[in-house]
Amino acid sequence: MEISVLDKSTISACPCFAMSQKPVSAYAKACGMAYFPRMLSKIRLHTVGELPPDYHANLGKGADGFCASFLRVQYDALTQRVLAGGTDDEILEWCFANGRRLNEDDLIVWNGFILKLGWNDPASRRLQKVKTDSGLAHREDIQTMPDFFDVDEGRKP
Repeated sequence: MEISVLDKSTISACPCFAMSQKPVSAYAKACGMAYFPRMLSKIRLHTVGELPPDYHANLGKGADGFCASFLRVQYDALTQRVLAGGTDDEILEWCFANGRRLNEDDLIVWNGFILKLGWNDPASRRLQKVKTDSGLAHREDIQTMPDFFDVDEGRKP
């Protein structure tokens, strides 16, 4: 299905948004690349006013910024491409054409980085802060930012 412009009905019809206003999991992948679908879902939800306000300040920053930078695309240009419509895989192909194409080794490096973000790295303090602020400081099973997102957003208990 070709989508020319995103609107609320398009977002509502997508099964990944049907039950929640939260972005998809950081563990979701497009063409083997983790986190990319989460970044796109935040852009889509924000566009139609469905992204919770506490996510707004970090759009294009943090992991979003790391992801765009790794692909060598500007976040604002990526946002415009998302608004034009298309699947996650199609938009990632656009990134490959307008930034750089990732090979299998690049995907191993990216996925290893993003899925461990917050585990013994510069994001560890941020992870501890958001866990504490959310009443989850006691949860030893939350070792990474993706773990936190899944618990905080209700995908995991």
